[in-house]
Amino acid sequence: MKKLFFKVLRYSGLVFLFREVIQRNKVTLLLYHDLSRDAAEKTFPWLAKHYNIIGLQDFIAACKDPARHSLPPKSLILTFDDGHIGNYHLLPVAQRLNLPLTIFLCAGIINTNRHFWFTYKHPNVTKSSLKRASNRERLRILRGIGFTPDREFQTPQAMNRQQILHLKDHIDLQAHTMSHPCLPRCTNQEAREEITVSKEVLEKDYGLNITSIAYPNGDYSDRDIELARSAGYQCGITVDYGFNTVKTDLFRLKRLSVNDTGNIDELAVKASGVWAFIKTRNGRKQGYGWNAKAEN
Repeated sequence: MKKLFFKVLRYSGLVFLFREVIQRNKVTLLLYHDLSRDAAEKTFPWLAKHYNIIGLQDFIAACKDPARHSLPPKSLILTFDDGHIGNYHLLPVAQRLNLPLTIFLCAGIINTNRHFWFTYKHPNVTKSSLKRASNRERLRILRGIGFTPDREFQTPQAMNRQQILHLKDHIDLQAHTMSHPCLPRCTNQEAREEITVSKEVLEKDYGLNITSIAYPNGDYSDRDIELARSAGYQCGITVDYGFNTVKTDLFRLKRLSVNDTGNIDELAVKASGVWAFIKTRNGRKQGYGWNAKAEN
């Protein structure tokens, strides 16, 4: 039923209208997490056919100096959050199609057997309730059910050092904090360490040029933006609904979630912004994330 719904939406004319009119002079950022190689083989060519895929750094350069850096119509940027192992296997697809990708890495989880806290499941605790709690309370609850940020599991979830060093010359690798907290739920000191230290680790230990941060869960506050500016970042990525131009606030870049789909109909609907538009008009968020007041 869901597949049929997306097919109907795709061919309703709305997707074409959004893509050819609304997105024509905008820059669209897409959000992935752990897209499979098979799904990438199927969907990336479709995106390359219907959009002009550019790199995040190209967009930053255009924002800083639009007179010298022009952008093509229907510009699209492909971004991946967290640094999952599966991201490594997308390199051959990206190279064959000559597509720039940006992957945001959790500096305290890569090259370890630590896991992302939001993947740890317990029948008495929900991910949504943890996101609403203060960072200190979230960590306390997680400790009570057997999870700590430094716990080493039998298998890794994020890429290792060798994989990252192999990718660095081909894919834009950027920051996603140290441990993926909900930044507005952090204290000032916690947020500063998550934002600042992640940049330092990725630059010092991996030789990366870190210019950008994707706020975990898309959650951010004015304080977090100022911390990112102070740390030397040039932009911050949200999951706020919408499209971007060279005049968009670089620390509030909007992004559309496509839910790692391998279904072309679903991808067409979500990449166009139609799906998020419908959800936001119904009073729902497209995924997660909010611009909130920070904890003290």
